[in-house]
Amino acid sequence: MRINLRTDLRRSRHRVLALLGTAALALAGAVALPTTAQAANILSNPGFESGGLSPWSCTGNLGSVVSSPVHAGSKALAGAVSSSDNAQCSQTVSVQPNTTYSLSGWVRGSYVYLGVDGGASTWTTSPSAYSRLSVSFTTGASQTSAKIYVHGWYAQGTYYADDISLDGPGGGGGSDTQAPTAPTNLTSTGKTSSSVSLSWGASSDNVGVTAYDIFSGSNQVLSVSGTSATVSGLSSSTAYTFTVKARDAAGNTSGASNSVSVTTDAGGGGGTGFKQAAPYLYLGWGDPPSATSVMSSTGVKWFTMAFMLDSGGCNPAWDGSRALTGGNDQTVINQIRSAGGDIVPSFGGWQGSKLGANCSSASALAGALQKVIDAYGLKAIDMDIENTDEFENEAVQAKILTALKTVKANNPGLKTIVTFGTSTTGPTYYGNRLIEQAQSLNAGIDVFTIMPFDFGGGSDMYGNTVNATEGLKAKLKSTFGWDDATAYSHIGISGMNGLSDQQENTTPAIWTSIRDWANSHHIARLAYWAVNRDRPCPGGGVVSNCSGISQNNWQFTSITAGFTG
Repeated sequence: MRINLRTDLRRSRHRVLALLGTAALALAGAVALPTTAQAANILSNPGFESGGLSPWSCTGNLGSVVSSPVHAGSKALAGAVSSSDNAQCSQTVSVQPNTTYSLSGWVRGSYVYLGVDGGASTWTTSPSAYSRLSVSFTTGASQTSAKIYVHGWYAQGTYYADDISLDGPGGGGGSDTQAPTAPTNLTSTGKTSSSVSLSWGASSDNVGVTAYDIFSGSNQVLSVSGTSATVSGLSSSTAYTFTVKARDAAGNTSGASNSVSVTTDAGGGGGTGFKQAAPYLYLGWGDPPSATSVMSSTGVKWFTMAFMLDSGGCNPAWDGSRALTGGNDQTVINQIRSAGGDIVPSFGGWQGSKLGANCSSASALAGALQKVIDAYGLKAIDMDIENTDEFENEAVQAKILTALKTVKANNPGLKTIVTFGTSTTGPTYYGNRLIEQAQSLNAGIDVFTIMPFDFGGGSDMYGNTVNATEGLKAKLKSTFGWDDATAYSHIGISGMNGLSDQQENTTPAIWTSIRDWANSHHIARLAYWAVNRDRPCPGGGVVSNCSGISQNNWQFTSITAGFTG
């Protein structure tokens, strides 16, 4: 049987798991049900943007406010864990009895815990990237206060926490139920390639306004006590829409201010500042190797994890069949992060049940993407747009780009990548259409990655790759009005090691030359398909677990790790 690695292995989708099941909740007898907290963050200084800890207190004086690393805004909490102190930082707030509250926050470090004293808690290990924790709890029948805490674990190193939220009504027995007035005259007072400064008119309240919450789209990105703020960590040349809500001590929240839309500047040299060497790793076939062993052998830090598909009903799952979290995929990701690396998930591919094609609308697709972003605290996502169902369907192209624009606006700092096929001279008709739609929709795509292989038998893989990339550069320049340097900084190359489906041979020497060219032109991203194949089998043909050529183990990954942009 003829094996086509691109259709049968490279984008293999053996099955789509139909998720069927029912759930029922039976209530017997007359019971007093807890009320559900309405969404309003009642914590003070939840993002530590005041520059101080108050009203948080930390054991052993081990807590401090730092400027890096942050999840959003310009400040975060650092807990300097020691061998005898877990650096617990806590805040006590007034709550209402018999009420359900939702606690969440973004944390980074080895074994970081978030919880309520005497009640529910949760934890994660996320040494190299912020990860979101969330847990719910219900207050007792006479409970009027709750102590919220975050801490690390003994001798595990400094942890970081940011944007902690306790959603629900404030205490006081409901004596203050009047919400502040909405902030007025929200305006942008300045911008850079990575930040937007805002100011607004003060709100009034019967007791007093304690905080203003800044939203980008539907996501809260900052909380401050004054009437101005700077939202940082944004992407260049990207449109963001902001609103502000006022909040009082009882947790009453105002309506939203007017919205203001701001497009960030092009940035230094017009580039994104984003550089990523991230070969594909696929846990669904091809004898997947130990990611951490490959990391220690090659020095690579990032992997592009394939593939995120639709498990039915616009619900994301690894390969459409493995649970989003809790399975082997998450275990491997945790191991990669514990070893100092990180991942970018790839959505789509050549075949299978794809979210882009199957989600009913751009907003539904954005919701599916957000589930994955939240599950793993992602810094970047890749949409691998291929075949007739996505790449050669202009309506689906637009759906995907609109969804990427939405999640980019709702997750400041998130980098968005689109990956697609190419000819030897640059983008095809549908590639050109994708780029034109990205510009028309103001989607703010950070990296346009081409796959320069399966050209149809081309023998000069270095020359064809360079020519295809130069064609992409020319298209980006003409579409966006960029100069050469800016266009290169928005480009990615994703090759195929060894033999391609069409027997094109990219040798280690050729891949080294491609990497060196990519470095000298300062592109944004270098990847290849796939680490599973980065093993020798000269004469082995086009197969899933080796390259078909003579090479050293992990040689292409080692070469890729030398990409710096």
